[in-house]
Amino acid sequence: MKPLLEKLREGRVLVSDGAWGTFLHEKGLQPGECPELWNITHRADVLDIARRYVEAGADMIETNSFGGSRFKLEHFGLADKTVELNREAAAISREAAGPDRYVLGSIGPTGKMVMTGDTTEEELVDVFREQAVALEQGGADACCIETFSAIDEAVCAVRAAREHTHLTVICTFTFDRTVTGEYRTMMGVSPTEMALALTDAGAHIIGTNCGNGFERMIDIVKEIRTASPAMPLLVHANAGLPEVSEGHVRFPESPSYMAGMVPDLIRAGASIIGGCCGTTPAHIKEIRAAIRTS
Repeated sequence: MKPLLEKLREGRVLVSDGAWGTFLHEKGLQPGECPELWNITHRADVLDIARRYVEAGADMIETNSFGGSRFKLEHFGLADKTVELNREAAAISREAAGPDRYVLGSIGPTGKMVMTGDTTEEELVDVFREQAVALEQGGADACCIETFSAIDEAVCAVRAAREHTHLTVICTFTFDRTVTGEYRTMMGVSPTEMALALTDAGAHIIGTNCGNGFERMIDIVKEIRTASPAMPLLVHANAGLPEVSEGHVRFPESPSYMAGMVPDLIRAGASIIGGCCGTTPAHIKEIRAAIRTS
């Protein structure tokens, strides 16, 4: 299998997988449970999620490790299992992916901020180092540092992965549309600011995930592409904005609706297209078909 960056240089748009949290809850994960603990207590269920996305045609599979940093796991009394849970997360996705698909080790925010004194940049780098190294040991080809909103934390994660692993480093931010139609993270970061900062930090692939459906992602990708003309861009969109009905959360965008926007997303500059909250193997299957015909 060619290295991921080499594959992208061939000009082919690749397909990523879809939601993991949504799928885990469908399989019985309860509110307040630690999703990463399922890597050892419900291994077969986690493996089934990865396999379903492989069967749908994804070129790359993420790992069940979004909240797998020591800072997150200590809330569940599991800080001492950080290495084990991340290594197993990658091993599960590696088993499903086989030799011809990529494994992206998911790394989410820690929930701590330098600006408020919760932690230091040195501590963040060490926490992200521990997680990234364990994911690489488990078989990951890349790490997907995702759903970030603060540049300082994201830069620490990118640094940790670049300095302590051989992983391809992906980093994505989550943006909301303001009342004036611009896009900003909850910390006020624009897509342009994100692109410039992460390029300087050494990320190999940048992009955006969560918070928006494909329609809004098109505008975000255009801004990122303008700021960073040559960088590969990854997009993991929600299946629309969540709606609550009778106590249940649903995502309104169907597989065919999302697939219909794939050509516009490619024209905007996307290099890797997949899903986030609410997306399913059915979404990924239709996105795959749309990419093939674009």
